[in-house]
Amino acid sequence: MTLDLVVRGNRVVLPSGIVPAAIHIRDGVIASIEAYDVVPASAAVLDAGECVVMPGIVDTHVHLNDPGRDHWEGFATGTRAAAVGGVTTVVDMPLNSIPATTTVEGFHAKLAATMGNCSVDVGFWGGVVPGNADQIDPLLA
Repeated sequence: MTLDLVVRGNRVVLPSGIVPAAIHIRDGVIASIEAYDVVPASAAVLDAGECVVMPGIVDTHVHLNDPGRDHWEGFATGTRAAAVGGVTTVVDMPLNSIPATTTVEGFHAKLAATMGNCSVDVGFWGGVVPGNADQIDPLLA
């Protein structure tokens, strides 16, 4: 088995608890989780020592005010801060940007603001406000 990387540490968070372990990664995907000492000689090793190794956090309520109010917090700063804090995915709330994500046009403007500015995965909530019932199905599509 050829691995790209083994990430190991003394404090790996697993469903069974916090234990020493080695995470075997192939093609960017976790292939297996093994005992701390199970490391093939050919694999690159990132030893986290006593640092906590855990799954990334998903934050489903984030206000990235891009476009229109990115001086408050936009995709570049907000997703970079998320990554530093261990968040791997954010889901943006729909109403703080200009335009809001309550129409397909607004969604396309929001999507354009992400280009080249995201340090983590980003999802979007579509807004439901008075008068946009005709936009719900197109936003979902």
